[in-house]
Amino acid sequence: MHRRIFAPGALAAASLLLAIPASAASYTPGTPGIGDPYYPNYGNGGYDVSHYDLRLRYQPATDELDGTATILARTTQDLSRFDLDFLLDVSEVRVNGVKAAFAESGEHELEVTPKTPLAKGTAITVVVRYSGVPSTKTAYGFSTWHRTPDGAVAADEPEAAWWWYPSNDHPLDKATYDVSVAVPDGTQAISNGTLQSTSSKLGWTRYTWRQNKPQATYLTTLAVGRFDITTSTSEGGVPVVNAYSKDLGDNDGAARAGVERTGEIVDWLSGYLGPYPFGSAGGYVPNTTTGYALETQTRVYYSPRQFANGSNTSVVVHELAHQWYGDSVSLKGWKDIWINEGFARYAQWLWSEHEGEGTAQELADYVYASHPADDAFWTVAPGDPGPDNQFDIAVYDRGALAVQALRNEIGDDAFFAVLKGWPQEHAYANASVADFQRYAERVSGKPLAALFDTWLFQPVKPASAAARTAAVAEAASVPVQPASWKKIEATNDVHGH
Repeated sequence: MHRRIFAPGALAAASLLLAIPASAASYTPGTPGIGDPYYPNYGNGGYDVSHYDLRLRYQPATDELDGTATILARTTQDLSRFDLDFLLDVSEVRVNGVKAAFAESGEHELEVTPKTPLAKGTAITVVVRYSGVPSTKTAYGFSTWHRTPDGAVAADEPEAAWWWYPSNDHPLDKATYDVSVAVPDGTQAISNGTLQSTSSKLGWTRYTWRQNKPQATYLTTLAVGRFDITTSTSEGGVPVVNAYSKDLGDNDGAARAGVERTGEIVDWLSGYLGPYPFGSAGGYVPNTTTGYALETQTRVYYSPRQFANGSNTSVVVHELAHQWYGDSVSLKGWKDIWINEGFARYAQWLWSEHEGEGTAQELADYVYASHPADDAFWTVAPGDPGPDNQFDIAVYDRGALAVQALRNEIGDDAFFAVLKGWPQEHAYANASVADFQRYAERVSGKPLAALFDTWLFQPVKPASAAARTAAVAEAASVPVQPASWKKIEATNDVHGH
């Protein structure tokens, strides 16, 4: 708070003391990062978002996006200024109905200075009006906005929101969403959750989607294009919405053959992971040139390349397992990525067993024997891999080995109780690797610090005895490759952006 007093001498000092509350010195700017050591400038301090309302208009022909974002939040400190993560051109910002000053800062920061400082615990409504051409914007030398022949897609990890809406972009600050998008007639707009309404006027159709469960910003998706949309309900009662670009070409049949099994796989996963945590499920396959898939909440993003060699239910299992491990229970910090990827990969191993194509133990033995002790694979610590190795294959495969080692250590009864109980214990919240270890110890009644340290943190190949209930000497040759291995291996770049 800055005030200029023109009264002379002692009177000026007295006036200043009377004019400014004693607590004024406590009003400070929120940090331009939420405190994640992997990505120091991602997210922001000083407030917590509860809801995003995004009202957008997008023209595929020119890639022009106009939007008004209304953000409901509460301050977590006495706040003089706060940041939003955003790249597009802002025309106006209001805080609690009053125009606020704003400025761009750093690679992707929008600094907002309210007319009046905000006390800790204050409910705030932030309205940001903006426009721009997302494909012309980059930060740190890259873009996560993907043009397609008939539209565009926003889907990436660990960031994607900056290109289409202002946010507190870190999984620690989850929120609910209303996403309403107007597009030219004949084009569809797809997002997370359930479709609330569609309406047409003067050549434009507006699609309004709602996500009523907390959702991390990177799990929010937008897809605009010409899609064939299918709807169904799983045997367990979960509504399923899938969408396929109308120009997928040779990949169309294989994509549908995999993604259309979403309902079946959701029900199957529920047997291991507990009730499905959201009000809808599904996926979409746009005509993009990317190679990865992403567990965007309730509406998984799949690249056509995931189906270039035919249908692959293993990738569908991986992304749907994330709905429990990663989406409902989100990581506290990006170093906790093992809780997402190790368990999604292990779900693929369980699916292999379900399909009669190799047990989880056979897959663990094969992975273990495939990497000699001097392989760099063992130098990556899945429990804290570092930002450069966050999506390294070791996070997936060594991460799944750690899950199998846990199963062997505590036995199937306790293991499957942990597997199912964890997503319910931390539903719609955030948790760390340390939290998971404590939970597994509580459920199993066993000390697990040494096992977690060996499989998740030590930069060496663990002794083979640690991998199985019965100690076995390391085989001189690699075991027979399980029948499912090629399908699983085809998903190795599932998050390789």
